[in-house]
Amino acid sequence: MSNTVIQHATFGMTLRVRDSCLCLHTQRAARAIARRFDDALRPIGLRSGQFSLLISLNRPEPPTVGSVADLLEMDRTTLTANLKPLERRGLLNVTSDAQDRRVRRLSLSEEGLLLLEQAIPIWISTHEAIENGTNSDVDALRDELNSLAKVAGVEAKAQV
Repeated sequence: MSNTVIQHATFGMTLRVRDSCLCLHTQRAARAIARRFDDALRPIGLRSGQFSLLISLNRPEPPTVGSVADLLEMDRTTLTANLKPLERRGLLNVTSDAQDRRVRRLSLSEEGLLLLEQAIPIWISTHEAIENGTNSDVDALRDELNSLAKVAGVEAKAQV
């Protein structure tokens, strides 16, 4: 190895990150939860992210791509990539806004609504099982996660 002096990248720092990093711990929890929902939704041909996307379209008025991206904390490019397979399956429609043709609106197709109808009971039972398996106040946990997302988002925007 060279004569480089290592000040920060020590094994002690590795242990500190392992034990205290909010990003690592939220990613681990998110992956485990997503796997649980993926397994539950697999029989009807959906993944957890696809369910989240479809349920976000279940509104009285078709939302814009931008409003769905904001809700799901996704950039528009990633959202568009995730929409394409669902659109190819005929589960949603993408149309231009009546007032501004540059704005795209998203809506569930009849097939998408029927699939969502099948998915919701699966989501309910899986969600209840996860909530019942925790030893914490899940409402407080949701509040803390929303607060964390807000703080992280504000900090990220301030750094740009």
